[in-house]
Amino acid sequence: MNEKISQAIADAFKVFGDKTRVNILFCLQDEEMCVDDIATALSMEQSAISHQLRILKDARLVKVRKEGRFSYYSLEDEHVSTILKMGMEHATEDM
Repeated sequence: MNEKISQAIADAFKVFGDKTRVNILFCLQDEEMCVDDIATALSMEQSAISHQLRILKDARLVKVRKEGRFSYYSLEDEHVSTILKMGMEHATEDM
C-alpha cells in the first residue's frame, strides 16, 4: 500500500477516536444541521461544536453549505455514513 494512502486512512480513523465527533457525525447522518441545532441536540456549547466541526471538515468527513449568515453541515459522502453504520454494528454485535 502507498505510504500516503496509509497515512490518510490512519488520520481519518484518529478523527473517529473522539466521542464528541462521533456524536456529531451521528447527528448529521440523516439531515444537515447548523451549529446551534447540533449544540442543542448534544447539550454542548456552540464553541465546542464549532471546534469539532472544523476538525471534521479538515478531515473531509463533513461538508458545509452557507446560506446567508448560517452554515449548514452534512456528512461529506456515503462513505462516512457506511463507516458509522459498520462501527455501530461492530459495537453492538454482542450486546
